[in-house]
Amino acid sequence: MSAEYTTFGLAPAIRAGGVLANGDYQVHRDFLDFIVDGRPLLFQLSDLDAVSPLASDVPPAIFTAHVRRLLLEADAPLTDGRYVIYGCPECEGLECGAVTAVIERSGDGQDDYVWRDFAWQTEERADLERNGYHGIGPFRFRGEQYRSELRRLLSASEPTARRRVLLIGARAAVLAKLAAALRIIGIGAEVVQDASGIPPEELSTYGAVAFGRAVTEAQRDTVRAAFDRAGVEVAYVSGLAPITPLLVAQIEHALDRSPVEQRRLTGLTATSGAAEIEVTSTCRVRLTAYRLDLLYRTHTHDLFDEVLTPGTHHIPLDARATRGQSYVVARTTDSVLVSPTTH
Repeated sequence: MSAEYTTFGLAPAIRAGGVLANGDYQVHRDFLDFIVDGRPLLFQLSDLDAVSPLASDVPPAIFTAHVRRLLLEADAPLTDGRYVIYGCPECEGLECGAVTAVIERSGDGQDDYVWRDFAWQTEERADLERNGYHGIGPFRFRGEQYRSELRRLLSASEPTARRRVLLIGARAAVLAKLAAALRIIGIGAEVVQDASGIPPEELSTYGAVAFGRAVTEAQRDTVRAAFDRAGVEVAYVSGLAPITPLLVAQIEHALDRSPVEQRRLTGLTATSGAAEIEVTSTCRVRLTAYRLDLLYRTHTHDLFDEVLTPGTHHIPLDARATRGQSYVVARTTDSVLVSPTTH
């Protein structure tokens, strides 16, 4: 086993929810990812759609139990001393598959923590020969840093994700449909015309405010002033068009608290003929175009769905799908970006 030390950290991450082009819904999840040598560990796992056990929406007692397991202050949940590192974002069943590893103490005085023998596991015992991640780990973490990062999560002052959105606009039917879609994927949403009467303690529960296109600048300033008086920082979203999947994608991006340098998808621009996409690690990227015709009917087009390597990519687009008033959404498992189409 390598004696070299690896740095350990935690950072906010999301599993991006959304309304997909085929009409399916994908649940939004906030969680803390493991940062190993400055990079999310999840990025090393073949674009896996998964979340760590340190998710913001699990009950406090279960969250605490997960932390204590990682600290080896509680028994391993699986045989052979194995712990769940990443699991299914939709449920906690092992039958859906999970990334597991052995966690143990090592070094002088047993002060170090070692993660080794990573594997994809769907049954009680892991088959390392067939399902092991042979190129990942082992990782040796200094005990002081490892414990400090995890024990701060046990503090009552640790901030939780604000997964509520305030929707403000003139078209009640559009806002109601958007609120329903957000709630289905796990994001709370309320529709109001004026935020000035909302108590500060309630304003502090919102992570974003979405404005419809008809909301005036004066109305927007009033809303911003209400949040400023309450000392609450939120992301402000200007809705691009009355298209529910598009607005959901904008809000998903606004709610992403993960550091930009630790996202897979970092850039998107679109013209009627091509899209420029920047990715930081190998991942599956899906591009969808949403277009409003002259009668304000929505047309949806799947444009691209392939695995891309790190770097900047030039993706040709079907000009028929991106003509007129149109928008392109790029999606990976953990990131969503939206770009109006320029002509």
